[in-house]
Amino acid sequence: MPAIIDKIAEALHLKEHNSEEPKPAEDSTAADDAITSTEVESAYHKPAFESSKVPVIFVLGGPGAGKGTQCANLVEDFDFCHLSAGDLLRAEQNRPGSAYGDLIRTYIKEGQIVPMEITVKLLENAMRAALEEGRTGEGWQVGHGRFLIDGFPRKMDQAIMFDDAVCKSSLVLFFTTTEEEMLKRLLKRAETSGREDDNEASIKKRFRVYKEETMPVIEYYSKQGKVATIDATASVEEVHEKAKAVVEELFAGELSQNVTA
Repeated sequence: MPAIIDKIAEALHLKEHNSEEPKPAEDSTAADDAITSTEVESAYHKPAFESSKVPVIFVLGGPGAGKGTQCANLVEDFDFCHLSAGDLLRAEQNRPGSAYGDLIRTYIKEGQIVPMEITVKLLENAMRAALEEGRTGEGWQVGHGRFLIDGFPRKMDQAIMFDDAVCKSSLVLFFTTTEEEMLKRLLKRAETSGREDDNEASIKKRFRVYKEETMPVIEYYSKQGKVATIDATASVEEVHEKAKAVVEELFAGELSQNVTA
């Protein structure tokens, strides 16, 4: 992952504005408009990757649902490249010279969603960097790869932009559990994570944003028959076995539409 982040830092070319650096706005549309660059727009005429060669699985669920833990297990099972939208954004916010570091930091601290142009471009560059690494293993012959992307898309416009500009997704793994369980897990993680948003105030904001912004994304992909819902309240091992079985069925071409595991 560090090697990929270094390549992203070099490859991310969002247009620098001559005016003051854009500040977060209450209206997300206004914020998106503020950072849109001609370069980003011109790059998005067709998907960068073919889904038949580069399957992408989105991993969604509330904050603390265990997405990262399950992704780590699935990487071991299937040789995925695991990309965390949150990790990529945190890396970019700390990159020396980043024009958008302060903006990203403020959005994350407030539990808000970073403007989509930044996140989508980071993910595209991360995927390209992984494909150029010359990986070996299942699914990684020349021009092919397989990706788990967790914590994304969190909004409808992100979902549509990624599908249109980067790659059509193959599946959404949707991990569900209660807010009480997620809060307990996140407060436990806060003891060692050092993350600015691992505090109770930010966590509660993230829950609200998740309900308002991300659940419509689940409904959107459900209409396409792409959602596998998995109860994440059980033990890590039990959840892993369910997720593994779903991915095995996907790669075997045997997955039914909108399964519940």
